[in-house]
Amino acid sequence: MAEPGTGPGPLAGVRVCDVSTILAGPYCTMLLADLGADVIKVEPPAGDPTRRYGPPYAGAPEPESGYPGESGYYLSINRNKRGIRVDLRSEAGRRIVERLLERSDILVENFRTGGFERLGFTDDVLGRLNPRLVRLSITGYGRSGPDAERPGFDFIIQAVSGLMSITGQPDDAGGEPTKVGVAITDLTTGMLGSVAVLAALREAERTGRGQRVDVSLLESTVASLINQAANHLVGGVVPGRMGNRHPNITPYETFATADGQIAVAVGSERQWALFCDAIALPDLAADPRFASNGARVQSREALQMILAPRMLERGSAAWLGALSAAEVPCGAVRDIADVLDDPQVIARDMVETVDHPTIGPLRLTGIPFKLSATPGSIRRPPPLLGEHTDEVLSELGYSGEEIVVLRRDGVV
Repeated sequence: MAEPGTGPGPLAGVRVCDVSTILAGPYCTMLLADLGADVIKVEPPAGDPTRRYGPPYAGAPEPESGYPGESGYYLSINRNKRGIRVDLRSEAGRRIVERLLERSDILVENFRTGGFERLGFTDDVLGRLNPRLVRLSITGYGRSGPDAERPGFDFIIQAVSGLMSITGQPDDAGGEPTKVGVAITDLTTGMLGSVAVLAALREAERTGRGQRVDVSLLESTVASLINQAANHLVGGVVPGRMGNRHPNITPYETFATADGQIAVAVGSERQWALFCDAIALPDLAADPRFASNGARVQSREALQMILAPRMLERGSAAWLGALSAAEVPCGAVRDIADVLDDPQVIARDMVETVDHPTIGPLRLTGIPFKLSATPGSIRRPPPLLGEHTDEVLSELGYSGEEIVVLRRDGVV
């Protein structure tokens, strides 16, 4: 079980005002929190919508309010944060956030373009409140251009960015454009956002001046097209869906075996020769049709007609043993239950446990980056809705009597 305060992390002393919801923003701020930042999650009165993204739910439901308990979705992206509930539609609520911004280093928001400004938080206002403030704005399509006003959702961006057009089985295999199994657009945007705000924070520390950082779901996903975009920009190719095959490397795909499926990645000519020996077809390495990766890509179908029946001759364990012994990259196609029980995953602390006030011991995925001198840590469970409101308001200078009034008026 993770011990609270096992290390401050490299971002200790950095405060983040997080008024974002759903996934891209909260994932960005969780990464900062894992590294030691004090993230204050500011939720609307009804809470972050992901609190109701379920089932599954954990902890005690609230029959009177209809609150179902803590959703697995919400729990997955909000650890290490303190949570307050504030009605930003009220003037008193906006004053609370102003005080918080005066004391923060980073702001993260994902309102539709112009939405945060319409609440009164323009660049001029933010600059007066805190000249050093780094302001991350996450939008669907960017803050300029013909689509700037459109709302952004991961699934829609996967479609309009072209990502779905290259994901899934081809038409002749009964496939159709398919989204990735997780909200990869939101996650990519959150990661890029965390990189960008840390760069801007470094500049603010050097010059005393904050700045706006714009990150959009569309741009993040277009950037993630990497070689597939280059295949078009450089070669004029319009990439299509190839299932588990790679457009530029082969064999680099899954193969059916006698009892399952395995993934094989032959990424060099040396590995190609080793692969041919491991599957007891050494003559393939010298076949002119397959002698180089470029030749293999051109003769992909002919190669497939040889390899597919060969891989069906033995079970997955036998092939994985032979390929691993030959140092050919390979792996079983596993489900998530298998992965989260894997000895390597456990050894790398990628499943951790933290105490939650209503759930008890709560298992979460771990921190994927390991810093040798100032490691991140899981110090807090995801906050209950408004759990730290009184604590944070007191830090902002509100008296006990003022907090009572704010609660009475439904501001917090």
